[in-house]
Amino acid sequence: MSVATLSEWVASYRQHPQQLAAAYQQIHGDLSHDDNAWIYIATQDEIYAQLTTIFHTINSGEKQAADFALLGVPFAVKDNIDVAGMPTSAGCPAFTYTPEKDATVIARLKAAGAIVVGKTNLDQFATGLVGTRSPFGAVKNSFNPEYVSGGSSSGSASVVARGLVCFSLGTDTAGSGRVPAGFNNIVGLKPTKGWLSTAGVVPACRLNDCVSIFALTVEDAQTVAAIAGGYDPQDPYSRANPQTAPARFREKLRFAIPDKLEFFGDACSEAAFARTLARLELSGAELVPIDFSAFSQLAEQLYQAAWVAERTMAVGAIFNTQPDAMDPTVRGIVANGLNYSACDAWQAEYTRAELARKINAQLSEYDALVVPTSPTIRTIAEMAQEPVRFNSQFGTYTNFTNLADLCALALPGDFRADGLPAGITLIAPAWHDNALSHFGIAWQQALNLPLGATNKTLPASAAAKPSVNHVRVAVVGAHLRGMPLNHQLTTRNAVFIEESRTAAHYRLYALANTQPPKPGLARSHEGQPIAVELWDIPLARFGEFVAEIPAPLGIGTLTLENGESVKGFICEPAALSDATDITAWGGWKAWLARHHSA
Repeated sequence: MSVATLSEWVASYRQHPQQLAAAYQQIHGDLSHDDNAWIYIATQDEIYAQLTTIFHTINSGEKQAADFALLGVPFAVKDNIDVAGMPTSAGCPAFTYTPEKDATVIARLKAAGAIVVGKTNLDQFATGLVGTRSPFGAVKNSFNPEYVSGGSSSGSASVVARGLVCFSLGTDTAGSGRVPAGFNNIVGLKPTKGWLSTAGVVPACRLNDCVSIFALTVEDAQTVAAIAGGYDPQDPYSRANPQTAPARFREKLRFAIPDKLEFFGDACSEAAFARTLARLELSGAELVPIDFSAFSQLAEQLYQAAWVAERTMAVGAIFNTQPDAMDPTVRGIVANGLNYSACDAWQAEYTRAELARKINAQLSEYDALVVPTSPTIRTIAEMAQEPVRFNSQFGTYTNFTNLADLCALALPGDFRADGLPAGITLIAPAWHDNALSHFGIAWQQALNLPLGATNKTLPASAAAKPSVNHVRVAVVGAHLRGMPLNHQLTTRNAVFIEESRTAAHYRLYALANTQPPKPGLARSHEGQPIAVELWDIPLARFGEFVAEIPAPLGIGTLTLENGESVKGFICEPAALSDATDITAWGGWKAWLARHHSA
């Protein structure tokens, strides 16, 4: 059985939730204890206990099936994230404990109806990008078993790529939520630090850890993040979204790319990325090479400076009391943390801040940075010979991301000539997650690759809903594109969504004595549809925008031709007595064009 995408799954079972029990009998039968992508598979009793909670809520009338956004959706959890009653090992049997409480992200997903079916393999203590540093065995690539799966979230990526679950959770400190996605032809969402709580997550580097999401589609990853994310007082590094970032990229895409691309002699990866860049340019995107030195310097800091001491702190007593219980490569990396002093740690932070400021200044001129998710891939045998050097190569385009406080989205890209996936990653400033996802949805639709290793096709995308962090505003006059006040939108990170029309019960007037000239829109029993533009403005900037609107204009609620209600310009009735009724022209631009040509 290959599990469906979120939308397909939920649509199938909302009408008949009682059929979930039968579906899970088959799912449980498909989960093999011989599959080392799993460290722990939930028992039937553990699965049915979760289902029973949902059934009880529905049968009691407390909620309906439609109230569960993730009704019965099966998902997997990287085994450094706590699930109540299931063991957490972090890839180290001697470290194993059984938590009594769910991690915050797990609790939120369960409340939405999702079902945990198991815990997945990982590079021990989330230290590695390879998927081979585990006493439970190296997780194989889902396209070619001779190759690595990528890590540290190796098992989480594998079970999604093979269609065993709808989505999975990983973690990402140096690229662990992106590299496995690139190697397995799936989506890896590395959110802004602090959006998804790390309460109940075994830390690797607490200042840089993120809970990440693997899915077959960007739409699914975005849905899961919206449910799992949000401020959590239990996590001292949790942050509230400032609601100032744009909802999507600008109409004319402008992407940065590294001025010097490194593939470590891997011609297949280089050729695949070149095809992807050509595809982007063909779509109309502008690609601008930028100086990549600050990114590379910051990437080196993660393992070649005092930041590695965070991993020494995270491992804790087991490093001193049971060193032989640790993977030798992981133990060697963690031991390096003892070589740094408190002075070194402060200097590392100063260096990080300086480089991060430079990186964010560079990216401010672009929609995002586009990089290969990994510059190369290696076989499991090769990785055994050079475990540190090859791991370092994988992190070339990932290690700097969390240190610089950036968000990232790993996407499927053009395949290599040898049949292996070669993903790309888009990286943007903090809280630009929504813009990344909007692009990613369109990218997947245009590429139209099979999903993961399932040979399934991409389902039709649902109509995009306005983001809860933005206000959709209908503009009708001087704020339209090309008009004199449009800058009041664009300078506040508002983005154009589409042209539309109001419902038929509106009239449009050219107001007298206004500079620049402005129209007034008024509701009327006798009217016609009026042309408008829809813009999404960040919620935190909406008040500034409204404060600049002079009388007699204001912001109210408009009804569009499709019945949707949005915020939009309205006019005080008193100002219409000496105004010119221009309703017949159907819109401000049409009236101006005819007025000036007359």
